[in-house]
Amino acid sequence: MSTAWPPQGGDPTPPGYAGPGPGQPPYPYPYPYASPAYTPPPGQPPWPGPYPPPYPQAYPVYAAPSSTNGFAIASLVLGILWLYWVGSILAVIFGHIALTQTAPGGQGGRGLAIAGLVLGYIGIALLALVIIGAVIVGTATIHSSVTPTGT
Repeated sequence: MSTAWPPQGGDPTPPGYAGPGPGQPPYPYPYPYASPAYTPPPGQPPWPGPYPPPYPQAYPVYAAPSSTNGFAIASLVLGILWLYWVGSILAVIFGHIALTQTAPGGQGGRGLAIAGLVLGYIGIALLALVIIGAVIVGTATIHSSVTPTGT
């Protein structure tokens, strides 16, 4: 069973603490945080004054901006300017090159490469639709232009 500290009517000094020695400030005011009535013993210099100022703040760290990958920029530009579908094919090629170069995290432009890839694949899909449409229209025109013989 534990008892509350300090004991009722007993010495408030914790066990194992002998109290201040001769010439020391009275308990519980350790020097230099002494009570206003405390004066240091003779021969001891007074507290020098206020605390020294804290350390100055460190300079802000300047991180150089990472460069943007050139293939990523080219992929986006060629994806926008499809240039009769040659740009779309080059946008896909450059986009994949840019994705492999920006994967380790050294350069920026991963989003540009993805956007160029999407635009390039859309351009290639439109090229495929145009070719399929031309084949369908061409075969329909050829079959409809044949006239029956003997009429």
